[in-house]
Amino acid sequence: MVVSVVFALLAAASNATATVLQRRAAQDVPLSEGFRARLFVDLLHRPAWLGGMAAVMAAACFQALALVNGALAVVQPIFVLELPFALLIGGLVLRRRVTRRGWTAVVCIAAGLGVALAAAAPSAGTGQAAAGGWVVAIVCCVGVMTAAVRIALRLPAGRARAACFGSAAAIGYALTAALIKDATHAWQTGGVTGFFLAWQTYAFAAAGVCALFLLQNAVQSGPLVASQPALTLGDALVSLALGVTLYAEEVRTGWWLVPEIAGAGLILYGVVQLARIPLAQTLVSAPPARHRGRT
Repeated sequence: MVVSVVFALLAAASNATATVLQRRAAQDVPLSEGFRARLFVDLLHRPAWLGGMAAVMAAACFQALALVNGALAVVQPIFVLELPFALLIGGLVLRRRVTRRGWTAVVCIAAGLGVALAAAAPSAGTGQAAAGGWVVAIVCCVGVMTAAVRIALRLPAGRARAACFGSAAAIGYALTAALIKDATHAWQTGGVTGFFLAWQTYAFAAAGVCALFLLQNAVQSGPLVASQPALTLGDALVSLALGVTLYAEEVRTGWWLVPEIAGAGLILYGVVQLARIPLAQTLVSAPPARHRGRT
């Protein structure tokens, strides 16, 4: 479990680096009220975004190593530390000081995560999910993601639209992690051949690209304070549900729900406060709307 936590922290730090690079690149792309497939084409011409993609690949490797050694319900919640890491990394890159409010938010997120995981004490569960469970999980996840996107498309650019896209991205990232865990099991049992013959390998690649696309649209749709809480808690909660239903991971219930909810509340408070800090908004929020051709 210690090895799993270490790799999960490395994955969160790599994702934070990717966040800083990718979203800085996204700031140079005109804000659009449309659901633009061309967004990827625009971003591919920006070196910062390509560097962010390299960091994403490193994060995926660390995440796979974490999932091999630990429970999905442990690994994914650790990714709530991505935003604090992004703030610290961005502060170093931009040589800007993190305010006391920022440090307080970081402490709240870290403390909330520790309390929630200690109270839940997720078990390791099984290494492979049943085929029937995958059918139900994929149908449910894709269905909710589709509904969230449809709602977002009917809304103007702003908080609600960003929250809907952020929620859809959160489900996509949780589903990606669950598929990665099954794909790594295929690697362990069948080697490289088993890995590339497993449908989960191609499914997690597709789910990951879809989640990244939804995240970019969330950033382009509205303020960080709207999309980030939905992304952070959504990923953790959906991952917890998938870990329990697909991999038979167990978490403590009963009165343990009290500290678990308290920990989640601390995380939510810290994420909201962190998203309101100017440095965080500079790093990861979308720029004001503008049209092509204007200087």
